[in-house]
Amino acid sequence: MDTYLNHLLFGIYPYIALATLVVGSIIRFDREPYSWRSGSSQLLRRRQLMWGSVLFHIGVLIVLFGHIFGLLVPIWIYESFHIQHAWKQGLAVFGGGIAGAFAFAGASMLLHRRLFDPRIRANSAFADTGILVLLWLQLALGLATVPISLSHMDGEQMVRFMAWANGIFTFNPTASLFLDGSHWIFRLHIFLGLTIFLLFPFTRLVHMLSAPVRYLWRGGYQIVRSRRSMSHG
Repeated sequence: MDTYLNHLLFGIYPYIALATLVVGSIIRFDREPYSWRSGSSQLLRRRQLMWGSVLFHIGVLIVLFGHIFGLLVPIWIYESFHIQHAWKQGLAVFGGGIAGAFAFAGASMLLHRRLFDPRIRANSAFADTGILVLLWLQLALGLATVPISLSHMDGEQMVRFMAWANGIFTFNPTASLFLDGSHWIFRLHIFLGLTIFLLFPFTRLVHMLSAPVRYLWRGGYQIVRSRRSMSHG
């Protein structure tokens, strides 16, 4: 039963989550292009948003790219450059830990702002708050893996995660076996990450797919009319 559940969560569920991410994002962009935005609440409480957003985005970007290069690059490429698994493990633990701490601090500020500021809470959709809670939990789980990783700095556990991720993208039907027996915190961290991918097209997270690019051809200044001009208009 444990093997079947492990295969269901880490052998089948990844394809459901990734397919929903890709297809759902395309459908949303095609049918609801005006909902493809971050929905900022900057006007309601700017200072906490600024600090929280900067910490969160810097930390998350480093963590995200670290996971992409750390998990999806084939193992043989690292070995061809004589990069030892222990070195990679150390970079993931210390570099990723610092970036994760930055992102967690930023997410905590943003979540506190969204939950305890009455105006922002009133203007927040359930999906906005819900996805931020999931991101906060995911970052907390990621930080919780650091002490566990410190107990096996040889990189063996990291290699198993890399083999699983590579197995998923190469359609290896036995990829889930690489996670069999892993610490439950790692497996919960991976499962929640897949769930965030699943929910991605239905939240404000979609803006991250286009926000850095669209500013290249964005027009001039945004014109905002004052209340006085609107009342006399």
